[in-house]
Amino acid sequence: MDPMNLSPLYWLGPVGAISALGAAFAFSRGVMANSEGEGEMVEIAQAVRDGAMAYLTRQYKVVALVFVALVAVLFVLSTQGTQAWQTAIGVPVAGLFSGLCGWFGMKMATNASARTAFAAKQSLNDGLKVAFRAGAVMGLVVVGFALLDISAWFFLYTQGIVPLPEGDALVGMTTIMLSYGMGASTQALFARVGGGIYTKAADVGADLVGKVEAGIPEDDARNPATIADNVGDNVGDVAGMGADLYESYYGSILATMAIGAAAALAGAGSLGEGVGLKLAIAPLALAGFGVLASLIGVFVVKAEENASFNKLLKSLHMGVWAASAIIVVASWFLLQNVFAGTEISSGGVWGAIVTGLLGGLVIAWFTEYYTSYEHKPTQSIAEQAQTGPATVIIAGISVGMISTWIPIAVVVVGIMLAFYLAGGGDNFLLGLYGVGIAAVGMLSTLGITLATDAYGPIADNAGGNAEMSGQPSFVRDRTDMLDSLGNTTAATGKGFAIGSAALTALALLASYVITVKEYAVKSGVFGEEATSASVSIQNVVDHYNVTLLNPSVLSGVFIGVMLAFVFCAMTMNAVGRAAYAMMNECRRQFVLMREAFKAQGMTEEQINDPMQWPKKVQHEGKQYPDYASCVAISTTGAQKEMVMPSILAIVVPILVGLLLGVAGVLGMLVGGLTSGFAVAIYMANAGGAWDNAKKYIEKGHFGGKGSESHKAGVVGDTVGDPFKDTSGPALNILIKLIAIVSVVFAGVVVEHGDLVKQLLG
Repeated sequence: MDPMNLSPLYWLGPVGAISALGAAFAFSRGVMANSEGEGEMVEIAQAVRDGAMAYLTRQYKVVALVFVALVAVLFVLSTQGTQAWQTAIGVPVAGLFSGLCGWFGMKMATNASARTAFAAKQSLNDGLKVAFRAGAVMGLVVVGFALLDISAWFFLYTQGIVPLPEGDALVGMTTIMLSYGMGASTQALFARVGGGIYTKAADVGADLVGKVEAGIPEDDARNPATIADNVGDNVGDVAGMGADLYESYYGSILATMAIGAAAALAGAGSLGEGVGLKLAIAPLALAGFGVLASLIGVFVVKAEENASFNKLLKSLHMGVWAASAIIVVASWFLLQNVFAGTEISSGGVWGAIVTGLLGGLVIAWFTEYYTSYEHKPTQSIAEQAQTGPATVIIAGISVGMISTWIPIAVVVVGIMLAFYLAGGGDNFLLGLYGVGIAAVGMLSTLGITLATDAYGPIADNAGGNAEMSGQPSFVRDRTDMLDSLGNTTAATGKGFAIGSAALTALALLASYVITVKEYAVKSGVFGEEATSASVSIQNVVDHYNVTLLNPSVLSGVFIGVMLAFVFCAMTMNAVGRAAYAMMNECRRQFVLMREAFKAQGMTEEQINDPMQWPKKVQHEGKQYPDYASCVAISTTGAQKEMVMPSILAIVVPILVGLLLGVAGVLGMLVGGLTSGFAVAIYMANAGGAWDNAKKYIEKGHFGGKGSESHKAGVVGDTVGDPFKDTSGPALNILIKLIAIVSVVFAGVVVEHGDLVKQLLG
């Protein structure tokens, strides 16, 4: 194949990737230049760091085995002609880059916690700067590695260095590259589910046994689960969220490129390969611009000393808004340049990008409204705590449910606007391209939006370090302020993840139909003379009878809905089982610690007041609290429990395709997308609201710490933990993974689906 002529704007992608990785390195060096503090602060940080990296090493070993099996299957499929051989290389590479994001991001986060606490001892702004710059490392490595991967493959294919299948080279190239998303999605699901189980098992043990039963704060050194809890913040909220948004970012760019190529080259009104190449380059260039905008946004964030919560939040918002404003302006000139001299409406595509960007900001704002204790919904949950845990649970569920209407409305409006602004009225695929590039627009500032998210667990760990090392109260006050801010920004990060998941999944659904068309044409389904350009999407839909009156479609819809609920049940049960073991271990240690205190001559009155306990005690030659045993319980539980939900997400789409065909798969994708989207919002927002309602009580409202209201709030927070940090966020990945698995195995369904049906009668 002759090399394709690349627009100079293509280079925004690789330049953005290198800029992001270079800035991440510079920020990490800047963070590491800060002091980690006094002896005990360093010791605690090292324990958390060791636990986090040990867990991640074990998780990657399990995931590596899954990838070996996947690559073997993909290689076999390539020999059968139902998958391109390049997929067997691209999938593990995408998974490797996703894993590297988690590794570097978590290493930075665990190095930054004590440094944030010590910096907060100097000033609030110093603490914010260290935590936020450390969070920016996570955001920048995610966008950097994703853009590097996509840019490299795009260059290798377009310049003929890696050969492409015969036929429409551009469509074939983007379809093959889209399949690489399976690597990112698989890695993300394991990271999210495993990390979520780990962190919530530890959190439940620290809360219910430490706070409620023993009356010890969760971050107190006398709480056996406290190190495991701090490790969990990193493996769940840093590595897990990073892999989640890496997969969204990666998938949205690839899906939009694939749809753009198909829109230009499909049907009778073909726009030509040159236009297709421009449509494919546009999302890559936009993402490259987004990196530069995010870097500017990072430098905007700063705080005044003694700033209020609202001022801190406004400071973080200013960074995101500045980056978003740059994208709005820059994308206009970018698209004017890319589509000059073509039939594509640059203004329409720009409108789709702005729609996605504004949609993300609106979802983030309303997520903040429903989860921050500065607003009425969360305050109302705290008020209900005065009558016990039951009313807290009822109030939290209702807040989570009502909070779904805005994101769903925003996504509906966003889809319709993006579709028609991009030209969907005249060219159906061009309209879908608009929806895809709206998702890219929503995630274009991921470098800074993920920084505001990853900042949260760093600030949380800093607070834990300050508590455990006995820092002055003003240090804990500052870290508490940063931590509360982190809870809100984490919730808005989840809002971005959920919103982008919906738009990306729709683009992937369209990409599935395009992929089916390519394999159906190769297999002669539409006749020997048919070509990719001569077969339209409508031809595919008609051939496979994709209508609501087809029982296969309706059955697929029900299976998709079922998959979302079964997946949530499995992950919630996994947290419950791991938390059960953690709670029993904490109780066992408290019994032994009380025996040791009695043997050392402490009175019953002193033993009954846990705040008079020493931080460490020896019993029968062993030191307690024994943090290592709690870390081991969380690690073992997460490794064991994360496998089945992840395998379910990979196996079900393949079985549905073989048993119900293309129509059944499309039904399953629709059911999984719609139900998964709504349930993910409900669970994430309910969990966030419960968490902040507890914190609102701890600030002195409705009785304050230690009151009956506080105990009820802790129960609500405990229920909300797996909602917001395990099951809810993992659903974002589930709805994209089932779509990308369907794309990868589309050839198998087209080639062998009818044979399986015949064998089953």
